[in-house]
Amino acid sequence: MKFRVEENETIEMCLNRMKEQGYTPVKRFEKPVFIEKKNGDIEVLRQEIQFVGKKMND
Repeated sequence: MKFRVEENETIEMCLNRMKEQGYTPVKRFEKPVFIEKKNGDIEVLRQEIQFVGKKMND
């Protein structure tokens, strides 16, 4: 299952949310989110972070 770090959420908050749902992180992906300015320049707006979670065994 994939978990994305939401805009107003810290990485720690996302990891806690995963744990509450019974998942542990096994992979982390980061990709930049770009924005194009009016003058045509492209700038990095933010990093999008996503975790892949594996169901924990009880």
